[in-house]
Amino acid sequence: MIKKFKIQKNFNQRLDKYLKYQYTSLTQGFIEKNIRKKNILINNLTTKANYLVKINDELKILNFHEALYKNKIILKKNIKISKEILAKFKRSIVFENNNFIVLNKWSKIATQGGSKIKTSIDHVIKNINLQYRLVHRLDKETSGLLLIAKNLNYAKKLTSLFKQRQITKLYFALCEGIPKNNFSEVKFDIMNKNLKIENTLTNYKVVNKNNSISSILFNPKTGKTHQLRIVSKNLGCPIVGDNKYNTYSKHTKENLMLHAFALKFIINKKKFEFYSNFPDYYLKFLKKNNLKFDNDLKNYLNIF
Repeated sequence: MIKKFKIQKNFNQRLDKYLKYQYTSLTQGFIEKNIRKKNILINNLTTKANYLVKINDELKILNFHEALYKNKIILKKNIKISKEILAKFKRSIVFENNNFIVLNKWSKIATQGGSKIKTSIDHVIKNINLQYRLVHRLDKETSGLLLIAKNLNYAKKLTSLFKQRQITKLYFALCEGIPKNNFSEVKFDIMNKNLKIENTLTNYKVVNKNNSISSILFNPKTGKTHQLRIVSKNLGCPIVGDNKYNTYSKHTKENLMLHAFALKFIINKKKFEFYSNFPDYYLKFLKKNNLKFDNDLKNYLNIF
């Protein structure tokens, strides 16, 4: 059976991501295979998974079948979540409504599952409700604010806001060393795990410094894997506790001192701002090194 339809909105989204949202049971492998086999066409032409879908594009699926292309989430494995983790998750919720959750993620728990990961935030939310979806990521060692959509509609909306850089994200990092400039914009190319170059854009400001430790406010405009950790290293001030990028650290026993403390966005014409408490180990390290920051965290939103 052949199915074809025109894209009605400008999603500014890769074809593979668009298909995943339209037909939630599809795997990445299935999508890429059928694009290669020319079962999925754009405007009657062969295409690639990273093609950006545009308004009025005609999507044609030559092997369409309801059993294959359906909106159903399939769990590969039933992960049992402990009562302690579920309780910690609920205590860490900063905000919740009918459409999304803002979580203050704790360090040492992965956002998403993997072959060596027994429990992740994604496992937890699927245990609560199969419709819940992650819309962005934080590294396992990074603490702070994480957005979780409670339905497909808001997953699309929030993902679109991230792609259009309409969500302000602020991070605080405690770094070993002090960058040359106190305030700057950094454009830096990062090689991903597929050995492809990705462009990143990051704003930063040194808020305080003492004993060769600097407290830096980061405002990443892009969201690439390990972006702030790599940028910090290349500024000559790797993050305290970063065992991957801070090779010569004097503080090898410390947690990663990177915390996503603020999120700001507008959705459906309503403005949202969220702030999260800093972990105890972070505050302890601040005190130990006589570093301070403004207790009114909202003041940092006006810097960039």
